Amino acid sequence: MGNWDWQVFCKDTIEGTAVPGCYGTGDTYTYLNWIISAWGWTVSVALSALAVALVVGSLIGILRTLPNSPGWVRFGNAWVELFRNIPLLVQIFLWYHVVPAIFTSMRDVPPFILVVLALGFFTSARIAEQLRAGIQALPRGQRYAGMAVGFTTWQYYRYVILPMAYRMILPPLTSESMNIFKNSSVAFAVSIAELTQFAMQAGEETARPIEMYLGVTVLYVISAMIINRIMAFIEKRARVPGFVAAGGTGGH
Repeated sequence: MGNWDWQVFCKDTIEGTAVPGCYGTGDTYTYLNWIISAWGWTVSVALSALAVALVVGSLIGILRTLPNSPGWVRFGNAWVELFRNIPLLVQIFLWYHVVPAIFTSMRDVPPFILVVLALGFFTSARIAEQLRAGIQALPRGQRYAGMAVGFTTWQYYRYVILPMAYRMILPPLTSESMNIFKNSSVAFAVSIAELTQFAMQAGEETARPIEMYLGVTVLYVISAMIINRIMAFIEKRARVPGFVAAGGTGGH
């Protein structure tokens, strides 16, 4: 540890000279500025992909449980099997290289959007599986009660099934929310300036890869802990007294 140089984060990225106060302003840009910017990109990718995953995963999970709709059930099953069984890095490259080659209108789509779609769809398959399990774990009496009061299928899902199902799957959703931050590291493969990309480039420039990778690791841990605390708060507020959440649901 005596050979480690943590002051490297206070150095100018161009001149390599130490900057008073460590954080550069104006034309001065330190490695601390850079790592904070990279953290911002990581958070942006992760939160955007999480929003996509929640919307798409919820829709697919619902489709997989629709009564008397075998076509939609097969479509939902195919979606889950497709996106869950292809490695995430391969999906990133497919979105970045193959999809624009097939659909020329997507050639001008920023890499950020392509990464968000790839990571969001990959995670949506896992959320869909968790929601399906959560819905199917609910007592059948709730379905019959909804039918008895004259609810349509949409009303039954909206007012009866989904509020309970989401409460049941909050623990695995917490894991997925944390995983999506870690999985966002694959964005380096298409040159998104996130944390892993920073660690690789800054480590080469400064010849201090240990400090750079440890700094990035700390920020990943902080991100995961923040998500864990937020989801724990939501789970506590949304808990139904006497109802046990399905902590092991889904495809982990």
